[in-house]
Formats: sequence, C-alpha cells, structure tokens
Amino acid sequence: MKLSIINRFLASSMLLVPALCAGAAMENPTDSVALAEVKKKISAWDRLHVGGYGEVAMSRNFYSDNYLRYSEPARYKNSSSHGRFDLPHVVIYLGYDFGKGWSFSSEIEFEHGGTEAAVEIETEEAGEYEKEVERGGEVALEQFYIQKEFFPQLKLRVGMQVVPVGATNAHHEPNQFFGVYRPEGENTIMPCTWHEVAVSLSGRAGKWSYMAMFMPGLDSERFGNQSWIHDGSASPFEFKIANNYAFAARVDNYSVKGLRWGLSGYVGNSFRNTLYPTESEKNKGIRGTVSVLSVDFKYDDHNWLVRGYGDWGHLTDAAHITKFNISMSKNSTSKRQEVASDAVAAGVEAGYNIFGVIPSMNKRNQKFYVFGRYDYYDSMARMENSTPLGWCGRQKITAGVNWFPIPQIVVKADYSLGILEKKYNNEPAINLGIAYVGWFK
Repeated sequence: MKLSIINRFLASSMLLVPALCAGAAMENPTDSVALAEVKKKISAWDRLHVGGYGEVAMSRNFYSDNYLRYSEPARYKNSSSHGRFDLPHVVIYLGYDFGKGWSFSSEIEFEHGGTEAAVEIETEEAGEYEKEVERGGEVALEQFYIQKEFFPQLKLRVGMQVVPVGATNAHHEPNQFFGVYRPEGENTIMPCTWHEVAVSLSGRAGKWSYMAMFMPGLDSERFGNQSWIHDGSASPFEFKIANNYAFAARVDNYSVKGLRWGLSGYVGNSFRNTLYPTESEKNKGIRGTVSVLSVDFKYDDHNWLVRGYGDWGHLTDAAHITKFNISMSKNSTSKRQEVASDAVAAGVEAGYNIFGVIPSMNKRNQKFYVFGRYDYYDSMARMENSTPLGWCGRQKITAGVNWFPIPQIVVKADYSLGILEKKYNNEPAINLGIAYVGWFK
C-alpha cells in the first residue's frame, strides 16, 4: 500500500492547473468545468487516504496443543484435535499528501483481536480492585513515517517502517500469499511484520527499485530456539534501545514480463543492545552480529501465480549468547533458551486461476486459484556447542483454493501438514479464512 501512484497523479494534476488557467479566456466554457474538476481532485480532503486489510481465520488442528508435545511425543500421539478462531491481522492505513513531495503514512495493526483489559471490584474478595485481561493480542503502530519525494528515483523516509527483508515482510498483505496464514518459515525465524524506527532511501528507475535502511540493532536477549531472532526487534520498554546499529537493503527487478525477483539483506550487532549489565570482562569482544540474506520472486502471467523465497541467517557468538541468556533472571524478558548460529527457511507456492479460461468469470473480474505450497525451515540449522532440537526443523505442505469474488476480497481454504522428524508427531490441519485489502478513499 504505497502512496507513490497517488503522489504522481497529484503532481501531474498540479502541472495541469497553470495550463488550464492560462487558456481559460480563449477556450470554451467547458474548460472552466475541467479546471474545477482538477481543483476538486487536489483538495485537502482528497489528499487524505484511508485503507487497510483484515483477516478472519478458523482452524481445526488434528494434533495436541499441549506444551509438552515435543518433549514427550509418544504420550500425545493419539491426542484429540482442537480448534481455533482468530483475527490474525486487522490493519488501518492512514496517509496524507501535503504537497511538494511531502507526505506521511501510518499503519495501525490489531493482532489476534487486540487487547482488552478491565478493572473490577470483586464482591467476594473484600471489595478489592482487580485487573483482568479479557482478551489477548496486540495493538501496535506498525508504521508511521514522514516522506519527502525528491523525484521517483529518490525518496527519503524517517519514522517507523517495515524492514523489507524477505518476501513476507516486503509483501505481507493477505492477497500476497495463498494460504490462510502467512508462510510459516519466514514468519518463524524472522520478525514478521518486521518494523523499526529508521531512516531510509528508496526509489524506482526503469525496471529496478531499491530501498536502503539505517536502524537500531536487534536485542539478542530476546532470541530463542524455535523463533531464532523473531522477537529480537521488540522492546519491553517505552523506547527502542540503540546501543547497536544495523543496515538493511532490498533491490527488485521487473525486466521480464510478469516476473519480479528480489534480493534483500540485513546486518547488525545484537549483543549489549539491552539495559542489562554487560560490562563484565567475560563479555569483552562479544558482538552477536546478525546477518540475513534473502532471495524471493513472483511470477504472475498466463493464469499462473507462482511465488518463492529462500532465507539464510547467521549469528556470531551464538554459544556465548546462549549461556548469557540462560543465566538471566526468571523475571527478565529473555526466553532463557539456546540460540542457533544458523537458521534457514525456503518455500514455493504455485496456483492456477481456473476462472481465467472461463470467459464469463474473466469478464466479471473473478479469480479462482487452486494452489499448492511447500515450506521448509529450521530455526536451529547449526549450533556452535550443542545439539539442535529436532522439532525446530520441519517441512510443511499446504494445498487449497483462493477465490476472489471481487479484487478486494479473498476467500481461502486449505489443508496443511507439518512434517517433523520421525520421533515427533506430524501436525495436520484444516484452515478456512476470508480477508480484504483495499483503499476506502
């Protein structure tokens, strides 16, 4: 959801105003009507843009949800299934074009229904005030940045932005992937959607687009075994600690009709990016440098829609960080878990639009994709001084349908199978969902 197209439209409209004014006296009266229409297009109200996306999901998981299912797999082999209803992401976009290349964009996200808390007076506990959490979830300002567009090849942004590393972060709206849920590999090992307060340069020239970003580093205190660096971008404080800095970059190419391919990466130190004391002599020289390299593509032509990605990540000093985190207080925000030096994720999905060969459906602008998807990921692909946990590496096969009754709405249904090492139990599930993506004005 970018404002660049709207910005270019407004800019071109601005150029038309002087020309229409100059010719108004010589042209017929209909020109004044055209001038009024142009002015109406660039009114203050029209500069305000509101949009968003939202997802509703239902799952029936045919495996145990007990937290001991990986440490005692035999005990939970024949466990009953369990179901879930969820609102994975509900997002509101707000943006405004100030003119002369200046604009702002924002994104407010409600994950899993947001959060609800209430204070009650307990009549059975001597009238004490008690705070209760009525609904879990998260409300976050996922994006808020001010942008100056000098020209299409150069834009400067300052503020909270999405870090465009990996396919899912760069293209995370629900019409950008087939399954009911986001691709599991990238959503597990990396922050997703990854957002940071940052300074970035971006633009597009010909068949190429780019983005380069400067931001705070991750916090190694929050790394874990199953999630690798996923939670390292979060902060339990009212500010983001920036003892370390990081860089991210992305480049995309559109030279081949229907094909986009992208290359992205990240590098930054993560140790000492915390308020916890790290001045001890034993921590000298420890940096915890995180490096991520990702490649992804999308092909959309001849009724085929194919997407794929591959990610590799490396963490230096992983053994030291593991020891440091495990020794932390139980009251800390650390997961107190082993952390891998390497993590990997890869996946590909392909769908065919059946309605594309049915003229009546094609005329109505409806699409109906039958798709299949394969994901592989391992958050503990390599350990420095210990053995990886077997259940942290898995494959996932998904097959289903996506129906677009109108371009802004997608109805999804799929069957997925998580395949683990032999001693663990596989994880099959049926998922249903509906989502929208669009602008309201």
